Amino acid sequence: MRFRTAWQSAKPEGICKMELRSQKVRKLAPEMDPLRMGMGWKAEELSKPQIIVESTYGNSHPGSAHLNIFVEEAVKGVDENGGKAARYFATDMCDGMSQGHDGINYSLAHRDAITNLVEAQANATTFDGGVFIASCDKAMPAMLMSIGRLRDMSAIVVTGGVMEATVVKKEYIENDPGCKINELLTLEQIGKFSAQYERGEIKEQQLEYYKHNACPSCGACSFMGTASTMQVMAEALGLMLPGTALMPATAPELKQASYDAGKQLMKLVEQGIRAKDIVTLESFENAIMVHAAISGSTNAVMHIPAIAHEFGFEIDADTFDRMHRGAHYLLNIRPAGDWPAQYFYYAGGVPRVMEEIKSMLHLNVMTVTGKTLGENLEELKKNGFYEHCDAILKEKAALIGKEIKRTDIIADFEHAIGTDGSIAILRGNLAPEGAVIKHTACPKSMFHAKLNAKPYDSEEEAIDAILKGKVHPGDAVFIRYEGPRGSGMPEMFYTGEAICSDPELASSVALITDGRFSGASRGPVIGHVSPEAAAGGPIALVEEGDLIELDVANRKLAIVGVKGQEKTEEEMEQILEERRKNWKGFTSKYKHGLLKLYAQHATSAMKGAYMD
Repeated sequence: MRFRTAWQSAKPEGICKMELRSQKVRKLAPEMDPLRMGMGWKAEELSKPQIIVESTYGNSHPGSAHLNIFVEEAVKGVDENGGKAARYFATDMCDGMSQGHDGINYSLAHRDAITNLVEAQANATTFDGGVFIASCDKAMPAMLMSIGRLRDMSAIVVTGGVMEATVVKKEYIENDPGCKINELLTLEQIGKFSAQYERGEIKEQQLEYYKHNACPSCGACSFMGTASTMQVMAEALGLMLPGTALMPATAPELKQASYDAGKQLMKLVEQGIRAKDIVTLESFENAIMVHAAISGSTNAVMHIPAIAHEFGFEIDADTFDRMHRGAHYLLNIRPAGDWPAQYFYYAGGVPRVMEEIKSMLHLNVMTVTGKTLGENLEELKKNGFYEHCDAILKEKAALIGKEIKRTDIIADFEHAIGTDGSIAILRGNLAPEGAVIKHTACPKSMFHAKLNAKPYDSEEEAIDAILKGKVHPGDAVFIRYEGPRGSGMPEMFYTGEAICSDPELASSVALITDGRFSGASRGPVIGHVSPEAAAGGPIALVEEGDLIELDVANRKLAIVGVKGQEKTEEEMEQILEERRKNWKGFTSKYKHGLLKLYAQHATSAMKGAYMD
């Protein structure tokens, strides 16, 4: 790196001031030493602090295919600073590759499967600390949940960064009024272009160009989707070295950060600083405030409560709603904004966001540097970090022939894009336990609307209706039986993009589901409706022609009429009660394996959708 930080300085002075957990277990397991030596370990390495370097490396998708580079750097950082590292792997799946078929149903369930695997790996052979490396949608929350289960040991996180955007050929630049920087291509736009192709608006050759150029490198997809959001959350919780979340995956700084993380972990082990000393309720509140500032993915409303649960804290969706009210929203990154996510780092990354909103943060929380958040922010202003980011931003601006100011990407606190956070939790007779909307990605014209219900019992039925012109302005498209206990809670990304890519529907149709959405989703999309249909929630009782009221400001989502005629609350209560008597219930189609277990044990999306 061109800047130097305190955690890059001296080696740990001395390890093992107290007896290590690994050495206590070693005394109980006489076969451990010969088995390790069978892997090539030296006798003197057996008594060193034992460190697990856990990653989701694998050829599953671009967010994980490059992680072994960072694994090797972290291993070196551990081994050269007094420890002995062991590589473990828990490869994740890709939501993008699973779209459009039943593979997507495994997405959320496999978050918990990874968490269970990492827990087993770390506890079957006791370790003194861990470096946890991941990039993407379910891998990031799974690693953070795993750290929660392993909170009695030292831990540090390295993220695999974000892929770069492609500069689009002039003849293929689309004039999308929802994005001012149309000359840069990122993956979340593929759903829009695919829908345009299906409607005959673009040729196959143009669609192929977009598909072949949307992912020019490894890393998480270049927008503030779930993967990018959860990378940011890891740093906001204090578990990453400052400024290292969501770097471009190809940046040399990221390799250095991986080495530094291994090295810093050895200091944490020496000092006896454990994960539970860093991640506190105040840390979670900081993360939620950062989430509001970046207009983070709605899926964080599910992942953060699940992570908190593993650390022994109870956070629910209402916590997000309460803390987002009045919060300053600063980030102009796709899908709610204009710039690809790689520009987040060029503008100063998580430290810049936290610096801008520090009046709303707990600055006394401990971090993996061994210092408080406040101390870290002060150091970053002195060590050249921001100057380094400014220099890269200038270089990148020259490449696309634009003048880019840092505030074009991360606004000043005083000039916030919005001052009411970025998400809202809606309630009413349709969602008694709540539903979530990202209002920063929703047209203002849809903040208060009365809509005509069009219910479908699967995403396939809904998207077919949209593409065939059966959905009209003023409709509320329902997709149900897609919650945790229904089909595993897949995301409804393609359906949302089919609506948003149609100018006639984009600002006049709402999509409502007990499933979830991709972090890339935009428009009036409302997810996590709870209780879900499979559990007998009111969403199961919606009929075609029901009148649906959406009122974001008053946090309301309710059935207020039948066949287009408004009813009183009492009348609607009686109507829903009659419908409930005729509801036939739900039987899961999953009779064995992971999805059966998940359907049986998943909690409500509002609580985190974790297996209990």
